[in-house]
Amino acid sequence: MSRNIRVEQIEQTPIEQQQIELVERKGIGHPDSIADGIAEAISRALCKAYIEECGVYLHHNTDQGEIVAGESIPHFGGGRVVRPIYALLTGRATKSFDGINIPADTIAVEAARAYVRGIIPIMNMEGDIIVDCRMGSGSTDLRDVFKACGGSAMMRANDTSFGIGHAPFSETESLVKGVSDYIDDVYRPRNPAIGTDVKVMGLRDTDAITLTLAVAMVDRYLTDIGEYVETVNRLRESIEEIAPQFTSRKVHVDVNTADDITAGSVFLTVNGTSAEMGDDGSVGRGNRCNGLITPGRPMSMEATSGKNPINHIGKIYNLLATEVANTCVAEVEGIEEIYIRLLSQIGHPIDQPLVASAQVIPKPGYDMSKIMPGVEAVIDTGLADIASVTERVIRGELKTF
Repeated sequence: MSRNIRVEQIEQTPIEQQQIELVERKGIGHPDSIADGIAEAISRALCKAYIEECGVYLHHNTDQGEIVAGESIPHFGGGRVVRPIYALLTGRATKSFDGINIPADTIAVEAARAYVRGIIPIMNMEGDIIVDCRMGSGSTDLRDVFKACGGSAMMRANDTSFGIGHAPFSETESLVKGVSDYIDDVYRPRNPAIGTDVKVMGLRDTDAITLTLAVAMVDRYLTDIGEYVETVNRLRESIEEIAPQFTSRKVHVDVNTADDITAGSVFLTVNGTSAEMGDDGSVGRGNRCNGLITPGRPMSMEATSGKNPINHIGKIYNLLATEVANTCVAEVEGIEEIYIRLLSQIGHPIDQPLVASAQVIPKPGYDMSKIMPGVEAVIDTGLADIASVTERVIRGELKTF
């Protein structure tokens, strides 16, 4: 069966030529990202358990979790959490199959606690967080859809939904993502006073970029307000130094702009996350699967994290659309920007979308008729190999936020 692939040229101002561009990223310790990370960790753990116990992947969706903020009393040299963070694990999971009982709730709690321990190793897992599992079982109709079509191995879509991806990243998008990754991978390991809750907001106004960072600082690694200020200033200077790796535009960096140094009111935390002191989090309220929040681009409202990676379109099509968009830019000459939109119909094979749409802004001087065949081929190949998305998600090779 031929896939319904549509490629069209669109007439709009490319993002790099627009006057104003906004880009945001919520770091791994932001409450919304914690919720996303927990949801995805549970899904992966369930998939592994299902294969080990039953030999097949079973129906589940764990994309409805919540982080309810606790209360803390941070203090230079070390404060304490006085009311723990509350992590509510909800969603649906298969708990029995062919006479085999699967301890899905226990698996979920263990996966959630292991994930939080991994991203915030300084947290007291016994006293600073409560993990409560309230997962139910899936509806019969959705469990029935969680089967291959006829005698084929291709899964059927569990929802009528869509996924969206775009490429390439603009300089501002690359900068925001690059700064966040730099802090996580390079800067924090050498500077433990920098918490994992780091939000990066980028504004490009013509050719000037302003980065506004909210950085939770860890109290036990700072002796006083003077060291706090010094640490914030060093971080700002380091970001300004690496910014030219991502853009030739002028970059201005502000960090913790709500601080009132004179009054001693600063972004100080016990564990490096605002989840301990008043900031709640929800799955799907943060980064899209490309790691960013981009209000100047088309985006799906679906939460990618926690949805099952076997037939849930809200996960698979968002990941695939993003990957296909990047492949098109890498392999097809002449693309200024491309937007991929994949739409499913519930119950139909996931490799046969109702439509696979590509909207292209060609580079000046390039003929759209020469671009179209290459884009169609990339989309067709991606859909034909859609089952690989499942395995790569379970192995942790594809990020969902």
